[in-house]
Amino acid sequence: MINVTLFSQILQHINRNFFIKVVEEYSTDKHNKGINSWTHLVTMLFCHFAKCQSIRETTNGLLSVLGNLNHLGIQRKSPSKSSLSYINSTRDWQMFRELFYKLYGDFQSRGYFQRKKFKRIKRKIFMLDSTVISVCIKVFDWAKYKKEKGAIKLHTLLDYDGCMPKYVYMTDGKTADVKHANYMLMPEGSVIVADRGYIDFKMLNRWMKEKITFVMKLKDSIKYEQRKEFPLPEGKDEHILKDEKIRLTGIDTKDFYPEYLRRVVIYSETEKSDVELITNNFSWTASTIAELYKQRWSIEIFFKELKQHLKIKSFIGTNENAMWIQIWTALITLLLLKYLKEISKYGWSLSNLIAFLRMNLFVKILLTEWLDNPFKPPEDYSMKNRQESLF
Repeated sequence: MINVTLFSQILQHINRNFFIKVVEEYSTDKHNKGINSWTHLVTMLFCHFAKCQSIRETTNGLLSVLGNLNHLGIQRKSPSKSSLSYINSTRDWQMFRELFYKLYGDFQSRGYFQRKKFKRIKRKIFMLDSTVISVCIKVFDWAKYKKEKGAIKLHTLLDYDGCMPKYVYMTDGKTADVKHANYMLMPEGSVIVADRGYIDFKMLNRWMKEKITFVMKLKDSIKYEQRKEFPLPEGKDEHILKDEKIRLTGIDTKDFYPEYLRRVVIYSETEKSDVELITNNFSWTASTIAELYKQRWSIEIFFKELKQHLKIKSFIGTNENAMWIQIWTALITLLLLKYLKEISKYGWSLSNLIAFLRMNLFVKILLTEWLDNPFKPPEDYSMKNRQESLF
């Protein structure tokens, strides 16, 4: 009979060698006040999996399952409210970020989180966007947004191959998207897909010189002239309305970007209107350009998943360090959930998987069998395990 919980088995998919290396790299077990880095990680992952609403709810939740803590590899007692608050505010959050990237890279190297489309494009594809999360201005006085409201903004570069972030940075809610994008170092030779909020022709000219291909929604106010019109695909894609080579003519734009651009006009079913796109790529078909922009919605789905399913819309810590720890442990949780979804034979939606796991976190069932057949009666699992133990 299985004597470890689903939560414990999920944690086993975290490569402990990676974890030990990042702990040593950032020296996060020095001055740990009795709570080592693994206990801290497990506690924060429990917060996200169970969607606890506060530090007290997180620590009391672990305290209620005291008999199962030894299977989680953590210390004999769960962290107290004051201890968890202290380590959230002081332990180096970069350790959790590094762990996320190591786990993500490991999963990808083993064949998980591969792109579903654009397999002929051998370059990395990224979706660029940001999302705003409201916070209490009285508590987070640095997170300026509106006169009586506070907010943080997560600037995100999403890896299209697995729809997980390559880069995340937090600013106050007032920071403009394009202003922060100017500080970001984009991977050379990559493909960047973004909305019109990132139109900055000086930046785009720099990207072009770095061999970066961009596909963006064009602002209505941008002035240009047509230099050549390309034939439209015959009968293949009725959504392609125009395909042309243009040159900027505006006083504030033509000097910043003197090269030719390609303008593709499509009809968007999602937006129920015509959408103008610009790109510096002249070799791909107009349909490929249109489909790349359509896939920009993958970053909107990512933000939705992060906000709806994990503990991210409110924070259990008050300083910036604690906020970063909560964000990166949320991303580790989401990574593990998507990995479980990929290895399962059952057709889970992410929302259903999360909901069912929350109800069964400390149930002692074999994880792989539960993922493949979640509605099998518990006694069937027990009977199979008893039979296997006889041989």
